[in-house]
Amino acid sequence: MTVISFSAALRERTWGSHGDSEGAAFMTDLMKGRGTRDDYIALVAQHYFVYQTLEAAAARFADDPAVVPFLSPALTRMPALEADLEFLLGADWSSQIAPLPTAVRYVDRIDAIAAEGWSGGFVAHHYTRYLGDLSGGQHIGKVMQRHFGFETNGIGFYLFDEIANPSEFKSRYRDELDAANWDAAEQERVIDEVLLAYRLNTELFTDLARAKAAA
Repeated sequence: MTVISFSAALRERTWGSHGDSEGAAFMTDLMKGRGTRDDYIALVAQHYFVYQTLEAAAARFADDPAVVPFLSPALTRMPALEADLEFLLGADWSSQIAPLPTAVRYVDRIDAIAAEGWSGGFVAHHYTRYLGDLSGGQHIGKVMQRHFGFETNGIGFYLFDEIANPSEFKSRYRDELDAANWDAAEQERVIDEVLLAYRLNTELFTDLARAKAAA
């Protein structure tokens, strides 16, 4: 019987949910050139709320030995998101955005994990967001750049200037997942939380499509 690593099992068990998220109609329209600049701005705004909470949680876990191996300043997205929103909406951008219902639930879930001090749950969301950003996110950034004529302003969120080799970075990250001191039950909890993160991401795209239709 072949025994696969935890990182491989995690990827295998969550791949279908990852595909559901990428295939959501809102994102499909953006990627195919059917979306508008305003659609892209709406997406960036919702990212702001999610990453604001995720990176605040990272600070709370900064001394947790189970989390430290996954943390890297090179992943930090908030300065880029703020710069993107200022470029896209102007200096008063913060008064023009608000979290959609799923973003609120997403934020509340991350906050609850941080309050509980559940390191595995935090890593689940950290993994889902940042490894996604270093994978499909790189393609998304290039497509948005092409569709909307951006140079670097407006797509800074997708640019990881301090990570020279994303593939190598992701490989090291998966090595840390395999080295994590989690028993089988905790590994299952982490996988379940990754599935929840993907579901929230997909539902956020549904919210974005609904908000667009109601505008």
